[in-house]
Amino acid sequence: MNLPMPTRRQLLAAPFYPVRKFAYSQSPPPPRPNIIFILIDDLRWDEIGCAGHPWAATPNIDRLAREGALFRNAFVTTPLCSPSRASFLTGLYAHTHGITDNTARVAQSHRLRTFPQALQKSGYETAYIGKWHMGNDDSPRPGFDYWVSFPGQGAYVDPVLNEQGKRAPVRGYVTDLFTDRAVAFLERPRQRPFCLYLAHKAVHPDMIQRDDGSIEGEPVFRPADRHRALYAGLAVPRRPNVRSHAEGKPALLRQIPGVPPLSAETGTDDETARNRLRMLASAEEGLGRLYQSLERSGRLDDTLIIFTSDNGYFYGEHGLSVERRLAYEESIRIPLLMRYPRLIRPGSRIDGSALAVDIAPTLLELGQATPAGPLHGRSLVPLLRGQTRGWRQSFLVEYFSDKVFPRVANMGYQAVRTERWKYIRYTDLRGMDELYDLRADPYEMRNRIADPAARSTLAGLGRELAALLAAAPAP
Repeated sequence: MNLPMPTRRQLLAAPFYPVRKFAYSQSPPPPRPNIIFILIDDLRWDEIGCAGHPWAATPNIDRLAREGALFRNAFVTTPLCSPSRASFLTGLYAHTHGITDNTARVAQSHRLRTFPQALQKSGYETAYIGKWHMGNDDSPRPGFDYWVSFPGQGAYVDPVLNEQGKRAPVRGYVTDLFTDRAVAFLERPRQRPFCLYLAHKAVHPDMIQRDDGSIEGEPVFRPADRHRALYAGLAVPRRPNVRSHAEGKPALLRQIPGVPPLSAETGTDDETARNRLRMLASAEEGLGRLYQSLERSGRLDDTLIIFTSDNGYFYGEHGLSVERRLAYEESIRIPLLMRYPRLIRPGSRIDGSALAVDIAPTLLELGQATPAGPLHGRSLVPLLRGQTRGWRQSFLVEYFSDKVFPRVANMGYQAVRTERWKYIRYTDLRGMDELYDLRADPYEMRNRIADPAARSTLAGLGRELAALLAAAPAP
């Protein structure tokens, strides 16, 4: 596809902060790193420059990849906001931590045993700034010395913020407001290490979500005023499977009253995709401000910065758009970048599969903190050191059906993904399972579930799925 080139003004709309020289060293690092964990909402793995996007201006995000590590195969274990967020915090699958959908699981979210709790107990100063989204309750959760959030989905413009238990309206654009508070937290005088969990509302649309997870009104993708003209007229890159409209996918071909069949018209339009990247621009600028703050204090190279997302998003692949929850690559793949020159060689490209449940054990190991119980994830420290022997060869993806989007209602599933194969077993539907050879069919356009030549592979994947479920039992 021939894409128009952005203007210089467009490329410079997200400021680039100069990179200073630093020395990579695998000599013993400081006892424990400072930690900044940045979570973007609904960002695809391929919507940033360092992942190959042809015109997204993300110089500060790309700096993480240049001076640290880019994980080429990073995934969530449940591609839905609330369950995924709980998995990042706990290192557990959704069927164990209990946040299985986007309904108001407020009481359970107060009981989660999170890595910030463990780090706080081990001497870290901790902060949570941003979208919590496990119910509409924005009150402070255990494990955080400093807390800023908003009720439910919040608002982009002039939001009501709950800061340290006190709720009040604040003027401004919410991404900038969160960054302001993150910078202020970083610049506090302190003698102990810190852990900042920064969960942006971007690039999720503005919307009202009820306690049952349903949506009131039409979602609106709302960039900051200064970014409204960014990327104007640029064509959105599309993957080949936008030409596939669920052929061979009986679960998606079901006729549902009031739901149109999947087609080019049901996919995400170009302006929505551009608005999502315009919304990302504010978080991108905010990352630059975090760099500046850390450089001023001399803490940059003693701080592990992690940048990721809670799930992907469909840009018309198979005719899909907002459904997300499905087990296809566009939904389960996420960006994952880390910078910590005391440990990570600059420019590292890591191919081993990294999961949302791996974040908690990684940070607990580096922070020398003890988990509250067994974890399903694995520390990524060996991969960061270039050690791949014995790394996982498969992983579990799960989804528990809800009724927010009728097209994917009653489509709970358990799936196993290996380097080559993906098997999706629907738990609520009969005779609609899917099997893909990702090596021959990376865009998941040919369902081989009924192919006699794949029968033995399917049987083996069924056994692997059973083994993965047995290794991560529910409480």
